[in-house]
Amino acid sequence: MTTPQQTSLYKTIPLATDHAARRRYMVVAEPIVGNFRFGVLLEDLDIMAEQAALGYARLSHPDAKVVTAAIDNIIVRHVVDIDRDIQIDARINHVGRTSMVVGMRVEHPGDPATHIASCYFTMVARGGEAAEESRTLLPLEYQDDLERRRAEKAEQEREQYRQQQAAQQEPPSRAEYELLRQLHAAQDEPGFSGMQADRLVVDGWERMYPEQEYVPHRIFGGYIIRRAYELSSICAELIAPHRPIIAAVNRINFFHPVRLGDKLHYTCRVVYTCDSFVCVEASIERISRDRTSKALSNSCLFTFVNVDGKLQDQPVPPVYPTTYAEDARYLAAYRSHRAMREHYTLL
Repeated sequence: MTTPQQTSLYKTIPLATDHAARRRYMVVAEPIVGNFRFGVLLEDLDIMAEQAALGYARLSHPDAKVVTAAIDNIIVRHVVDIDRDIQIDARINHVGRTSMVVGMRVEHPGDPATHIASCYFTMVARGGEAAEESRTLLPLEYQDDLERRRAEKAEQEREQYRQQQAAQQEPPSRAEYELLRQLHAAQDEPGFSGMQADRLVVDGWERMYPEQEYVPHRIFGGYIIRRAYELSSICAELIAPHRPIIAAVNRINFFHPVRLGDKLHYTCRVVYTCDSFVCVEASIERISRDRTSKALSNSCLFTFVNVDGKLQDQPVPPVYPTTYAEDARYLAAYRSHRAMREHYTLL
């Protein structure tokens, strides 16, 4: 039997001493606070989760592959300092029949350490030539209460997500209906000049090439979510009058694998705003090389916060949905944002 401690992996990004590494993670070549490419960190986290899960899966299946199924709630608790090292800790907290929950912690090491963010990656074990056959996993052995609490928390996070998904299907409450009614009524007023949702969209296309391949026959999911994040940050700038920085990754789902030669269509939309927060939904559609099939490969919801040069929150204007689909996206982001703000702290 394997314990969670035995699955631990650690990585240090030497920003303090390695100029080349520091430059790779910079957004701009200027000394601004929070000058950090969060999208590249998402790639690092996906690689670390894959390595931890793969090591565990191969204890029972030497030919196993693992794929990312979902990323839960990355709450950014401190702005990254580009001049300090970053340490990433990965550990398997829970194992199901074919899936593993990898807990991730990102911090600036030191005395005291600065907690940047934590999250959970759900990884699934696969096998076979095309990595499409399920592989049953051995259970973890928990040695102390801390390991059991981490496993329970991982399960609670998954259950909370299932409950949130179920709640998304519920019709609007009276208060939610009134909120949407007011947004639509405002657009009928003479001289209306608000930001309508259909004007707050950014999209892009690209084809997948061998350098994006990671697991055999599949494109690296970390690359795809980095691209989605980068386009979403550009999209947030359409409505944020100052500087939008990442506050949270509410959820990233992986629905269909992306393969060599596929075309990807990224669509990013500002779907909801509140105070200084901007919620951007990103959807990624894959189209096969022969154009005979298409499917939604990923969906993401990112929350940005609009700040000034001293990282003080600054308000953003409201976004106005005009169609039923925009109402649905607005309401889903509204509900997700309310749940996220119960845990969110920006220091």
